[in-house]
Amino acid sequence: MPLYRDEAVVLRTHPLGEADRIITLLTKERGRIRAVAKGVRRTKSRFGARLEPFMVVDVQCYEGRNLDTVTQAESLATYGQTIARDYTVYTAATVMVETAERLTEEHEPSTQQYLLLAGALRSLGGGEHEPGLVLDAYLLRSLAVAGWAPSFHDCAKCGGPGPHSAFNIPAGGAVCPVCRPPGSAAPAPETLRLLAALLSGDWVLADASDLRVRREGSGLVTAFLQWHLERGVRSLRHVERIAQG
Repeated sequence: MPLYRDEAVVLRTHPLGEADRIITLLTKERGRIRAVAKGVRRTKSRFGARLEPFMVVDVQCYEGRNLDTVTQAESLATYGQTIARDYTVYTAATVMVETAERLTEEHEPSTQQYLLLAGALRSLGGGEHEPGLVLDAYLLRSLAVAGWAPSFHDCAKCGGPGPHSAFNIPAGGAVCPVCRPPGSAAPAPETLRLLAALLSGDWVLADASDLRVRREGSGLVTAFLQWHLERGVRSLRHVERIAQG
């Protein structure tokens, strides 16, 4: 059918001509799409403010040959307005939407990725947890949905029961002494417990973690993400500057 309706998270926008924008959306049922929103850069636009990054919308589009066209958009959650007020929260959200775009394909249903991203943005917008923890939890879970779930307890190579003290990114996570490749990291046991908690949703343990453990965990998550994506996530550089400052 040429006309369809779906829930979506706005990932990013690009100017088109003097008044239009190309909107990249991660939809609940249809996967990632690109659509033209006509006239949204004009001050009198009916739904321009609803089609900004991080917003969750009920969108109606008309199918096109190369780009779809947005015909209606209704706000479901205005996380974008809250997220934009805090730079730390904003940079975390920017990494999330960039990662979501990298882990999904156009017109390939990705309902789990959509629900994961919408939930993470809700947590950021509501200030439910420290932004860095929300970001790391999202990155770990989105990679798991994509088929790259890391192991933080049992050996990722032979399945030997843990806990194990070594962590090797190409091997898939924790590794036993027998399987441990040269150059494996040796993070603190508390760090691996934190990452396991973020992956499983144990926020009691995650919220109680200290800053040193969070920083070491973030480094492992970043390296794991960029290994599997095979190239850097550009927006991560801004989050890293905050951590170093």
